Order: sequence, then C-alpha cells, then structure tokens
Amino acid sequence: MSGKLIVGNWKMNGSLAANQDLVRAVMAGLSDKSCKVAVCAPAVYLPQLQQLAAGSHLLWGAQDVSAHEQGAYTGELSATMLREFGVRYAIVGHSERRQYHGETDAVVATKAQRALAAGITPIVCVGETLAEREAGHTEEVVKRQLAAVIHTNGHCISEIVVAYEPVWAIGTGKTASPEQAQQVHALLRAQLKAATAHPERIALLYGGSMNTANAASLLSQNDIDGGLIGGASLKSADFLSIVAAASH
Repeated sequence: MSGKLIVGNWKMNGSLAANQDLVRAVMAGLSDKSCKVAVCAPAVYLPQLQQLAAGSHLLWGAQDVSAHEQGAYTGELSATMLREFGVRYAIVGHSERRQYHGETDAVVATKAQRALAAGITPIVCVGETLAEREAGHTEEVVKRQLAAVIHTNGHCISEIVVAYEPVWAIGTGKTASPEQAQQVHALLRAQLKAATAHPERIALLYGGSMNTANAASLLSQNDIDGGLIGGASLKSADFLSIVAAASH
C-alpha cells in the first residue's frame, strides 16, 4: 500500500457546533502532502460532514452499516443510503459492536459485503480480548475473524481495510507495544497474501489507543499502514499530530 491511512472514529460523540470547529481545524491542518485522512462520525452528522469537507483532503465514513439492503429493519442504515452522503468508509465489526450488539463473524462479513457492493470501503475490525491474549489465543481469534470476511467476499478482498484492535487496549489507556502490534499485523498480512493476488492494496491499521505519544513508533513498523484513532480524533491538535507522524 502506498502512503499511510489515518481514520478517526468519533464513536458516540459530537454536536453540530463541536463538529464544525473540529472539522475546520483538521482541514486547516491538512495539506496535499498529508497521508490519506478520514473521520467516521455518528450517522446523523454525515450530511454535515459532506457539506463541511466537500472538496477538501478530508474523507468521511460511517461507524456501522446494515447487513441488509432494505426492508423492515427499523433503525438500520443501508450501504446505499450511506453512499448518498459521500461516505467512503464504513467501520464493520468494531469490538464494541461485537460486544454490545452480539455481532458474529458472519454478520461482520455480510456487512463488509454490503459496503463493497455500494462502493464503500469497509474497515474490518479484528482483535482479541485480554482473556484470549493471556490464554494464548490471539492468533486463532484474529485469523478466524478475518477468515470469515475473506470467505464471504472472495475476489473483492483486496478492496477492504483491516484494523487490528486488541480489545484490551481500547479506551483503557493500554496499548500494544510496537512489537506486539507488528507481530499480529504480520500474521494478518500473511493471511491476506494467501487470499488475494493484490495484498499490497490492503491497508492494515492499528486501532488500540494510538495517540500522540506512541503513534510514530507504531507507524514505523513494517506492516502497520496507519491507525484507527478513537479518543485522540476528538482533539484536532492530537489528531493532526498523528497525521503528521504518518505523513513522514
């Protein structure tokens, strides 16, 4: 993959006024030399992002997408609906969706399929819990999660983005060491190489509490192509600092 990709995940945060200030500050700090940058916002704010960021270097995305195309699924948003608002990315299988909404590997794979069919790049999240890591099951868990997406999406797999987010390092202040993160990224890279003729197209992001202090060391690893940024994406200075680290 050429160049890094930094994606902000606002989670359930934001307001019309705060978003405007944040997006304008981020856009002001980007240049044509910046790496590829996107923010994934709550769906109600996607029209605002479309208006604010149109024509800029900032891309935008959704935090989820329905596994269904249309129909009697109250509260769901289809990929084709999201595409109408200029959405370029959709996060699927985030650990919070898996934990709080019971999303299975099969559901995540179908969501990725729906996004791809609508011309949206799915950011497929994989990662292990602390208990799974301590039991030595990290490799087994992340390979199983990614295998489901590969199986469902076959020849389209080179069009996805993968984010490794160790669940034990999300919102906890803990971060995988660069060496720990690289080890899992290398594993995922090998799995993708076996599944597609164009593995170089696939960005592998690290998504476990990347911040201004650790971004440079994480992004210097051979198989880390960028970051999926949580809390730090809500502060323009912090987010731009990570973008700067990825742009060198």
